Amino acid sequence: VFAPLHRFFIALVPVFISGCASITGSQNQPVLVETHDLNGVEVKRAECKLNNNKGQWYVSTPGTVMVVRSSEDLLVTCEKDSFETGYANAVSSVKGMMFGNIILGGVVGAAVDHAQGSGYEYPNMIPVVMGKHITIKNKDPSAKNKLEENK
Repeated sequence: VFAPLHRFFIALVPVFISGCASITGSQNQPVLVETHDLNGVEVKRAECKLNNNKGQWYVSTPGTVMVVRSSEDLLVTCEKDSFETGYANAVSSVKGMMFGNIILGGVVGAAVDHAQGSGYEYPNMIPVVMGKHITIKNKDPSAKNKLEENK
């Protein structure tokens, strides 16, 4: 009587052990990069380089580029003739789902998300101010306000 039931539970062990190693999503994230001058006026066609420990990406502003998520911040450098170089540090933050993964996927799931970077996210929009070095935190409600303050 218990033999078929025993086999059933043994068959489920790999599902629970390997299960869902990552529930937090993709390693990739699209980010929009915009550039403005010190007066808040949009600067078009600035050439920007974004980099973290997972790679380097390039975009002309305004533009969207797909980056690989990481626990490390995303560094953005934008250049255009007749403007001082603009720098932005987009802070990497832990996605809320990462904590759920610790509960559902255990230590293995959290370790996978950390190593792959899928447990982290960057701000979706990175407003670079030419001639300044700014830091942007994820879901930072003042990101747009920083541009308004410069007007």
